[in-house]
Amino acid sequence: MDRVATPAGSEAGQLSLRIDLPGGRIGPGKIALLEAIDREGSISAAGRALGMSYKRAWDLVDALNRMAGTPVVDASPGGYRGGGAVLTDAGRGLVADYRAIERAAARAAAPRLEALLRRLKP
Repeated sequence: MDRVATPAGSEAGQLSLRIDLPGGRIGPGKIALLEAIDREGSISAAGRALGMSYKRAWDLVDALNRMAGTPVVDASPGGYRGGGAVLTDAGRGLVADYRAIERAAARAAAPRLEALLRRLKP
């Protein structure tokens, strides 16, 4: 939910949430990657679905694992039959917490964003 709805007939504003934590930053890109891993069943397929290289996807997963202090993705090695990846309970919790914070922020910001958009209309 990166978009905050505005009244019918008006252009929508966009609210993007990034959370700075002691161990690093979590934002829409990392959360989208975790959701894609959950959906696709592998880091490489998730990276492809999001238009990023396997190395970039793996680096983001590694950063999330280090930030969380526990694996958020459980990856099995590739090879002849291919590997796979699933979200751990910590990964699912991270996505759920981020999305809940995002929804709360969107609800709180909606009236001010709508007012801002009205003021900025030509």
